[in-house]
Order: sequence, then C-alpha cells, then structure tokens
Amino acid sequence: MTARAIMVMGTGSDVGKSLIVSGLCRAFANRGLSVAPFKPQNMSNNAAVTEDGGEIGRAQALQARAARKPAHTAMNPILLKPEKETGSQVVVRGQRVGSMSARAYFAKRAEFIPDVLDAFTMLAAQNDLVIVEGAGSASEVNLRNGDIANFGFAQAATVPVILVGDIHRGGVIASLVGTFAVIAPEDAALIQATLVNKFHGDPTLFEAGRTIVETRTGRPCLGVVPHFDAASTLPAEDVLSLENSIPDQGDTIIAVPRLPRIANFDDLDPLRAEPGVRLVIVQPGQPLPRDARLVILPGSKATRADLAFFREQGWDIDLAAHIRAGGHVLGICGGYQMLGTSIADPEGLEGPAGVSPGLGHLALSTRLEGQKTLRFAEARDALSGTPLTGYHMHMGVTQGPDMERPFALVDGVAEGARSADGRIMGTYLHGIFSADAFRRDVLSRLGFTPDPLLDFDAKIDRTLDDLAAHLEAHLDLDQILALAREPAL
Repeated sequence: MTARAIMVMGTGSDVGKSLIVSGLCRAFANRGLSVAPFKPQNMSNNAAVTEDGGEIGRAQALQARAARKPAHTAMNPILLKPEKETGSQVVVRGQRVGSMSARAYFAKRAEFIPDVLDAFTMLAAQNDLVIVEGAGSASEVNLRNGDIANFGFAQAATVPVILVGDIHRGGVIASLVGTFAVIAPEDAALIQATLVNKFHGDPTLFEAGRTIVETRTGRPCLGVVPHFDAASTLPAEDVLSLENSIPDQGDTIIAVPRLPRIANFDDLDPLRAEPGVRLVIVQPGQPLPRDARLVILPGSKATRADLAFFREQGWDIDLAAHIRAGGHVLGICGGYQMLGTSIADPEGLEGPAGVSPGLGHLALSTRLEGQKTLRFAEARDALSGTPLTGYHMHMGVTQGPDMERPFALVDGVAEGARSADGRIMGTYLHGIFSADAFRRDVLSRLGFTPDPLLDFDAKIDRTLDDLAAHLEAHLDLDQILALAREPAL
C-alpha cells in the first residue's frame, strides 16, 4: 500500500520547516503510524551517515530519529555541500558524484528528478505517511524552471502542501498572502493550508490576522504555533546557529573558530548542553580567547581554503600562544588535517589542486584522494579505554609518527593522533561527545566537573517528545492528517 504524503513549504528560509516536520514525525509516530521524512534537495555541510552507507542532511537524520526510523539515503536523495570556489559538492543517494558551480547545477538539476522520485517511491511503499520538507522559499519563481526542491517535486508527485510563515521576523501576513500572488496558479492549487510559526506572547492576539490570511488566500490557517524554546537543544542544520555563543553559561571555556565552510558542527552540541561549559564560537575578526581550556578545530568542507582563512584571521598565532600557555587542542576531521605539517590535494577534490603547509602541531601529513569514507564506528579512547561511538565522513589519507600515539582504537585499530605531551589531539571521528562517559572523562581532564546526570541522547528524545506535544497542543493534527493524500507515482 502506498503511503499518504503531505509537504511542508516555507515563505522563506529559517521559518521553522525542519522543526515542524520533526515534530510532526514524532507526533504521528507516537500515534502508531509508520512515518518517514523526505527532503528532495538539501543544501548543508552538516551531514549525517546513514544505515545504508551514505550521507544525508543532518535535519533529515533528526527527523528520522523523530519518526523512530534509522536514517536512510532515500530521505534526502540530493544533498549539496557548499565548497570554497568550486560551488557545491553534489551528493546523490548518499554518494558524492562531483562538484558543480551553482550555474552548472541549476542547468542540470532537472536531470535528478528520477533519483528524487525513486527515493520517494521507496519510502511511500514502506510507510503509512511521508512528510516532505521543501527548501528555502516556495515563492522563488525565478528558480521555478527545473525545480526539484519545492513545487517541481510537489507537482511531479501531486503532493498537497502546507505553507509555513514565520511571525517572529515580521510581515507574516504579507509573506503568506504574497506567496499566492507570485506563484503560478497550478502551484497555488497544491497549497491546502497555511500555518503561522514562532509566535511570542498570546496567540489569541493574532486571531484577526489569522482571519485575514484565510480570507486573502482562500485556505484554512491550521493554527499559530508559539515559539518552542527547547529548539536550541536539538541539532541545528543551518550554520547561522553558530553566529552567537552563550556568553554567560559556565566558566570552562571551549573555543571553536567559525570557519567559512565549517562542517558537522553538531559535534559541538553535547558540549553546549553541559551546564558548566561555556562554548565560544569565535567569529571572524575576534581572537581566540586566551582563557580557553580547549580549542576545537572543527570539520571543514574545504580544508585548505579554511586553513588559509584561519591564518588570515591570525588564529594560527593565537593557537600557538594557547599551546605555549599549556592549553589543549582537538582537531576533528578537517581540523585534524590542519594540525599536521601539510595537506595535499593533487586532484583538486576540494578546490584548486595544490599543497598547503599545515599548522605543524602534529607530526603527520594528509593527502586528499579516493572515495569518501562513510561509516559508523564503535571505538575506545586510547588513553582511558572509555567507550565512544562516532562516524567517519572524510576523504584523504593521513600518515605520520604522531599516529603512533592514537586518539582512539576503532575495532582494535589505531585511529587519530596525539602529541607527545597529550595536549594536542586529532581524530577523524565525528559525534564522539555524544558518548556521555567519554565526554565526562575529557572534561574532567580539563579540570572541570561535568554533569553526572546528563544523558545527551535521552535529552534529545525528550525534546522531540516535548516538540510533538507542543504541536499537538496548538494544531489540529487530525486536520493535517486529513490533508495528506496518496501521491500520484
């Protein structure tokens, strides 16, 4: 039996589409339905490894978790990962197929619709309900020709649409009504209802506005969803979430430079959740904090270009001073590569071909080549033996004498590197701080007493349940379910 489907589009970026879909996935899963999330095309450097050995956007992995399903490449068949100078890396059904400029991709993107529809068909055959998320704004009519992310997909599969507007940013009535004014009539016909998100204050104060939206659009407004305060505890997909750190939380400073192509920054979320940790995202033009106990060099989608940017900010000088003062450093994936003596990209996989000198804090070198490594890993910290889980998502081979002092043991095999004094570490493993015992051990080494009761994974699941209850309280989910239709495949 084919599932019913409903699609959530937005009047713009960051109106809360991903969060709404996550909450609906958990709410309908709690009702006993077999639910799957789906996003035809996503653009993000925050990705997740899937059970079938590929990668998808982090938001779709969270939505899969909300639906209590393992993440699968079919849930996000087209993933664009922005790169320096070369446009975006194009990932189809979880595997990299190359890099394209924005112009080249827009000229070619319609060719990917069979991959999108095949993935959607697979999910529809296996579930009761597929909840689809659009991308960016539904009203970008200049990009409509060849579209596969919004109405191009919705028309191809005949999926009904809910249009979401963000009242927090202002102009929500104009955004919702204006979308109907600019899109093609056949696209507007797919929109079955609207929804107002991120309200602050008393939602009943918007009753007159709700009536105006319904009158002007000729569609029911499903409700006004108040701002969900706990959203910040869920893994974020948009790099804009890194624009601000938490200035007043804790006195143990962990500093992370904000690289232009920072990737997999959800590695930081468990540290942010620790009540005594002050996670400082160092913005361009700011120095690395002198009182930081740990500096984390994060993953990068364009390691050599981000390393050049790191030097342009003077962060290489700050990092050297941090190390001389006895500070600790952890490089993850691209950040690990930066800590070595050189990074070679002879084939131009991440930008112009060439070799860049590394920061020189670990005796190792990296050569970018071959297929991307994508796999989950069960490991142990090489120093304490503490178990940890993580995943690999990288290209390249790293070699050097400091790897004789590994960061971790993965299935008994040495992984990563440490300096002779143990204060400088590097690893290809993402997601390691989600392991509570390991995170506590690392923070204890920094002289900090971590929260012994923080179960990070359980906290994420509780938040998803709270989000589902939040939507149940402010929306008629039976009405949403009634809007869903069997797609025309």
